[in-house]
Amino acid sequence: MSHHCHDEHHDHSHGGEGEHDHSDDITPALQFSLYQHIDFDGVATLNEATYGSGKEVLKKTWAERLRVEPEVESDGDEQLLVNVPFTGQVKLHSILLRTSDSDSAPKTMKVIINRDDVDFDVAESATATQEFELARTGEVQEVAVRRARFNAVRRLSLFFPDNFGDGDEDVTRISYIGFKGEWMQLGRAPANILYEAAANPSDHKVKGVGVNQMGSDIQ
Repeated sequence: MSHHCHDEHHDHSHGGEGEHDHSDDITPALQFSLYQHIDFDGVATLNEATYGSGKEVLKKTWAERLRVEPEVESDGDEQLLVNVPFTGQVKLHSILLRTSDSDSAPKTMKVIINRDDVDFDVAESATATQEFELARTGEVQEVAVRRARFNAVRRLSLFFPDNFGDGDEDVTRISYIGFKGEWMQLGRAPANILYEAAANPSDHKVKGVGVNQMGSDIQ
């Protein structure tokens, strides 16, 4: 986690060398970025004060992570719910968040995977895939998940039920959300394997029947 702290102060400490060092810093962060695999059109944020602001926060790139605007803020009470679909199946490693060192920072994050019916009732009653206590900080925090529970994720629901105001702050604010992991295009890899197997020498009739049969089902 110290790498991220280093990131935040990097440009201030290296002056003219910032451009070169900045690229060195973001390369590891981008290596497992799932940014391009988010289905932005399918993103839905519940209880956002400004329609579409949750999606705009997700659209921020890693390079834009320290920008305050746009940010998503809750409307009416402190709860926020962000539903994020992916364009394929992902193995999630961690969730990246930037909030603030204030009462408006979310205190808890409850994560539910692979459900398309998550509203506030479901979020509050369903058993979380994993639940996290968040830090009150203005720096980017990387929240590592238990990978065994997140190795076949098609959709994430991020539920923020409270903030550090402990009931005295009605608005929860989040300025950056990102994800790190591995992306798998559904169906593509098995098809390639089957086609290669089917294209191998055809004199292995006994073994080849099953392979060819499987391959013929994939168009």
